Amino acid sequence: MRTWARIAALSFGGPAGQIAVMHRILVEEKKWIGDDRFLHALNYCMLLPGPEAQQLATYIGWLLHRTRGGLVAGGLFILPGFLAILALSYVYVLLGRLPVVEGLFFGLRAAVIAIVLQALIRIGSRSLTNRARWAVAIVAFVAIFAFGVPFPLIILAAGLIGLATARAGFSAFAGGAGHASGGVHVADRDTVLGERLPDHARPNWSWSLRISGVLLLLWLGPVVALLALLGPDDVFSRIAVFFSQMAVVTFGGAYAVLAYVSQQAVGQYGWVTAPEMLDGLGLAESTPGPLIMVTQFVGFLGAYRAAGLLEPLAAATLGALLTTWVTFVPCFLWIFLGAPVIERLRSNRALTGALSAITAAVVGVIANLAAWFALHALFDARRNVALGPLTLEVPVWTQLNLAMAALTLAAMVAIFRFRLGVVPVLLGTAIAGIVLRLADLA
Repeated sequence: MRTWARIAALSFGGPAGQIAVMHRILVEEKKWIGDDRFLHALNYCMLLPGPEAQQLATYIGWLLHRTRGGLVAGGLFILPGFLAILALSYVYVLLGRLPVVEGLFFGLRAAVIAIVLQALIRIGSRSLTNRARWAVAIVAFVAIFAFGVPFPLIILAAGLIGLATARAGFSAFAGGAGHASGGVHVADRDTVLGERLPDHARPNWSWSLRISGVLLLLWLGPVVALLALLGPDDVFSRIAVFFSQMAVVTFGGAYAVLAYVSQQAVGQYGWVTAPEMLDGLGLAESTPGPLIMVTQFVGFLGAYRAAGLLEPLAAATLGALLTTWVTFVPCFLWIFLGAPVIERLRSNRALTGALSAITAAVVGVIANLAAWFALHALFDARRNVALGPLTLEVPVWTQLNLAMAALTLAAMVAIFRFRLGVVPVLLGTAIAGIVLRLADLA
């Protein structure tokens, strides 16, 4: 518990940074598990819908200490971020119109663009190791950005490509992928867990069915109750249904999830605006815990604005709790149900190929997210251009926000040239944003 609490407290900067923290502490420092097990678990979590960093924590906690270990590791990974974002959400709705607060979030938006770009480069550098993986990433980006191909179809296609090529004997998608930290290789045989397969990690359908039944009831019980009591058009019912759907269809990790949530929460439901989505991501980047905690911010604002008979802040708090619940309970379900089978298949070449191809496709999806954020943060106006089957949202170049562009460039220089960490960059851009707003330049 001490170790997982320490990991949770240090888990800033999105999944790339969080996975690096876990690797440093669990593999390099504690030597509880080796690199091969770590990367195998990471590739499985990249395949799952939802936030891969939290699922990776749950997986490793389960592998080391059974069900209780998974609940402790996964639960502690969520708790600090939930409490921090809930407190900051109150500040946002109560004090958001103050110039100081407006400037703070203006600065955070600039940092977010640079941080997402950094994550894209980190993941890409470890995943796109040959032309075949580059091709999958590029096709995935074009498919979602230009043609609007549904995200689950992209992931399914990539998995089938990796599976087929591995079965055919090609090595294009062989070997691990992901964004774990580099450094000295730690062999499984030199770790506490060793190379053996723990008894509890062997497939046990009786245990799997029992734990799955409990988790399904905890997840879907509140959703069914809200639909029955409030009807499908109530904001709480919509939050429960949408984020439950998200928990099933959003494969490829936190950044991939955000691409889907951003488009739906802004475009379809109108719970938040594009700038508010960037503000929420800034909050998630600047607090410990999973980056997908931005969904909590979305649920908070959605319920706040459609409180009905409830007091707005009470409705917002319930919206945040509900969003977090239906987002993360399924994560435990996927791990406890699938991890025993996946751990048994660590040496399966075809499965490794499918997971590696999916990781390559996720790079393209994250590139789409970076482009979407940059487009909505840097330009005050955009227009849609149709070119046959393509529909592109392009910037109105005369509406470039010069202050945002300058601050974004500064954040990129700080990250890529001077290699500053996420927290110093967020702090620096927040202060700069406040100064610009008070000077009426932003």
